[in-house]
Amino acid sequence: MVEGLEDLKAHILEALGSAINGADISFDELTIHARREEIVKTIVFLRDDMLCKFTTLIDICGADYPERERRFDVVYHMLSMHLNQRIRIKITTDEDIAVHSLTNVFPNADWYEREAFDMYGIAFDEHPDLRRLLTDYGFEGHPLRKDFPLTGFVETRYDEERRAVIYEPVNLPQEFRDFDFMSPWEGAKYTKSQEKTDDGKTEEGA
Repeated sequence: MVEGLEDLKAHILEALGSAINGADISFDELTIHARREEIVKTIVFLRDDMLCKFTTLIDICGADYPERERRFDVVYHMLSMHLNQRIRIKITTDEDIAVHSLTNVFPNADWYEREAFDMYGIAFDEHPDLRRLLTDYGFEGHPLRKDFPLTGFVETRYDEERRAVIYEPVNLPQEFRDFDFMSPWEGAKYTKSQEKTDDGKTEEGA
């Protein structure tokens, strides 16, 4: 498996040259670090090359590293049914510079890119309909950014008087509580302990 990945890695590095910044293999998975400006060229090569044939786009997702100058990773996952192999392609960008859309290469990139835009605010050039996908149109901010507050900025409720859904600033009537996340199906697990009684003796307690 690793030997085959090494051969594939060498082939991709040689063929794409300066279009990518490098490649590495970790946990039996090949990751290509592509240049943002060359992402379409890289994806098309991986799809069409006879030794690659990564003809299925599985997912496009983001990751946020606020301390970096280019805070976002845009991560593409592809599958080759021919090789029975997966590959990961990463590029970096920031809040202001858009990434080239893949909708002309893989039509299913449409929804993946809209999700990345909605959750992280990553923009995509030449996307045919770049709108929010998982939040509504009046939503503020991008929920998967590391600096997005846990409570959000606003909350919604149905107002009987106005007969409409309204937005209000978040109002928490109590502080956050700690939960042990124990499964209700398992129930509490008690251990026996020694407890002292008033007369100084000890007895078994549950």
